[in-house]
Parts: sequence; structure tokens; C-alpha cells
Amino acid sequence: MPVTAKLSRVFYEKLGDDLTNELVNWFNEVDTTYRTDLRDLNELNFARFDAKLEQRAVQLEAKLDQRINELRTEFGQSRGEMQASLARLEGGLLARIGMAEGRLARLTVILWLSALGALALIKL
Repeated sequence: MPVTAKLSRVFYEKLGDDLTNELVNWFNEVDTTYRTDLRDLNELNFARFDAKLEQRAVQLEAKLDQRINELRTEFGQSRGEMQASLARLEGGLLARIGMAEGRLARLTVILWLSALGALALIKL
């Protein structure tokens, strides 16, 4: 939105219409030039800002990808360690169940022998 420079009537009376109009036109041209230069500078600065922002976004994405891969590796290692621990626990549990089955079998044999012994004493 250009601003048109206007000078007071005193300028027109002292300098004349031609010179004052020429001065007003020169001010308007300078204003237009400065506005154009400012717009170009703003566009250039925005382009540089946009390029830096894009570069930083790419860097951030690369860092995130790297961290995700590190976490996946760590998760895989932890998963392997957990599976090994579970396998050890399972082996220990199966061994204890086997021992309990052995004791139950012995107790069952003892119970049957006691029952047979009692029956044999009753029959005598």
C-alpha cells in the first residue's frame, strides 16, 4: 500500500509547482524502491529460514531414526535375556515338578504296601 507524499502549500508557493511535484514524485519513488527492497529482503530471509528449518527437520528425523534403531536393538537384547531367564526358570520348575512326582510315587507305593500289609494281618 503506497503512501503518496504530499507537501504543504508553502512548498508549492516557495519552490513552484513543477519542482515541488518533482520532489513529491522522487519521495514516492524512493518509498516504492525501499518497499520493494524490503519485500525482497524479507523473501530472501524467509527462504533462508525455510531452508534451515528443512535442514533441521531432516537432521531431527535422522536422529529419531537412529534412536529408534538403538531402542530396537536394546529391546531385542533384553528380549533375548528374558527368554534365556524364562528358559532357566522353566528348567528349574520342571526339575522340581519331577522331584515332586518321584516323592508322590514313593508315597503311593508305601501307601499300597501298608494297605496290603494291613489286609494281610487282618486275614491272618
